[in-house]
Amino acid sequence: MPRALWKGTLSFGLVSIPVELHNAVRDARPKFRLLHAKDKSPISYERVCRKEGKAVAWEELVKGYEYQKGHFVTLTKEDFETAALEKSRVIDVLDFVAEAEIDPRFFDVPYYIVPAKGSDRAYAVLRAALADAGKVGIGRVMLREVQHLAGIAVVEDAIVLTLMRFANELIDEGTLSFPKKTEIRSKELQLAKSLVDSMTSEWDPAKYKDEYTDNLMKVLKAKMKGKTVKLAAAEPRQSAEVIDLMTRLRESLAQSKGGKTTSPRRAPSRKTISAKKRARSAA
Repeated sequence: MPRALWKGTLSFGLVSIPVELHNAVRDARPKFRLLHAKDKSPISYERVCRKEGKAVAWEELVKGYEYQKGHFVTLTKEDFETAALEKSRVIDVLDFVAEAEIDPRFFDVPYYIVPAKGSDRAYAVLRAALADAGKVGIGRVMLREVQHLAGIAVVEDAIVLTLMRFANELIDEGTLSFPKKTEIRSKELQLAKSLVDSMTSEWDPAKYKDEYTDNLMKVLKAKMKGKTVKLAAAEPRQSAEVIDLMTRLRESLAQSKGGKTTSPRRAPSRKTISAKKRARSAA
């Protein structure tokens, strides 16, 4: 089993379960380093004191809070532990709430909660209770010297802890301008709903590929062999201007249903109508 990044207890009510936290996601994109273009040599970064102009070793560094321009107060490891109190190794569940009530903007990074040795049964009981209730546990956890809000939920056989943002971390939507609901036309809404229905399918994360990373790896592998690779660019999407929204919706709906995308028919001109009438009269 991979090494745990955190060990402690999951606490709710009077129940405490020894658990470990493990990464649930990975960064799959290639890593890059900055090089000197002249000789391809890696660039090093130094921690330089602005006052002395000299590099400073890691052991000489402290964390400081700038409470006024140019004025700092420093904090030690003990100061951070004092702020954390006794909760530094506890996932403290405060409430259980319905997942549908939680704004998705609150959720951030997920971690697997794994039972420590001897706590499998208690873990399984909590997992079953959460799954049956359809609830998410909301609690607090100290991770890397920082307190986080956390959501605890069941995902298949695992209990997953997702770090969450506190309410004051969300930007108030009132600071931005959004269209009013009264600006929606009924025909546009009907077409948009039909398009959504026609594109609705079951959630299958495996079908969504990171095309950028795949293409980037093709470029990198070709350059390793001293070659260059040409990739076919996708057809540029047409912009959906407001005045052409109905047309774009109809075209999208036709395309999603497997039909051919066609341009909307134009109304016949007066000259065309007159010509047809004369042709019928002559007949």
